[in-house]
Amino acid sequence: MWLKTSEADRGTQRPKFVILIKERNVKMLKNDLMMRNPLRLMGQESEQILKSGEFGAVLARAGVGKTALLVQLALNSMLRGENVLHISLEDPVNKVSVWYKEVFKRISQQYAVHQMDQLWDSVLPHRFIMTFQVEGFTVPKLEERLTDLSEQKIFSPHMVLIDGLPFDNAVREPLIQLKALAQKYAMHAWFAVRTHRHEESEHNGVPIQLNPVANLIDVAIQLIPVGKQVHIRALKGTDDASAHPDLVLDPSTMLIQEVR
Repeated sequence: MWLKTSEADRGTQRPKFVILIKERNVKMLKNDLMMRNPLRLMGQESEQILKSGEFGAVLARAGVGKTALLVQLALNSMLRGENVLHISLEDPVNKVSVWYKEVFKRISQQYAVHQMDQLWDSVLPHRFIMTFQVEGFTVPKLEERLTDLSEQKIFSPHMVLIDGLPFDNAVREPLIQLKALAQKYAMHAWFAVRTHRHEESEHNGVPIQLNPVANLIDVAIQLIPVGKQVHIRALKGTDDASAHPDLVLDPSTMLIQEVR
């Protein structure tokens, strides 16, 4: 016997079924992309490289790929459902947003993700872009904005990226304040640190920009151009480097890849 259903019943039942299928597909896509992310190999026991309250630094010369690497770190956290606050002291919001869209598009093409728009819509709410002028950036101003976002239940970050902060002689005090802020809000933070071709590293191989604040940085990663490739070198804070495969940034896509 056929069970008849009214138009109203069909109208209420079918959308729910479709939504469940869509949610399942998105979840499977996220898990698949997280498993394929080579950078997870630099983590500790979990896929998360930094713990709450810790600092990471990505060091490289201008134009080598610091922002591209930071965006991939951010996207990996967004896929896990974690909120990412991207703070730019150099570029406007629209330029930072283009970076995310372009990197996400390249990742989707690399792994043949057909539901790119659907997946993008699911991760976008986990990102908030904030801009400051370099000279106008202070930790109290940042905390004021964070408090406003949190109290209005707009956004509460788990991860903060700061791109454009000068790592000069005056950076130590702001980093100490940021460390306290990260611990207060249970966040971890990544910084883009610009090095220069003409500067020599210290005797321990660490770029001179990092040495004055080395005790505040838990993980440090350096991008080193070698021929046509950009090698990702762990300077501090990861497990034994020999236990991990070599990673590079593909020069054509700026995506992280494992050297095979």
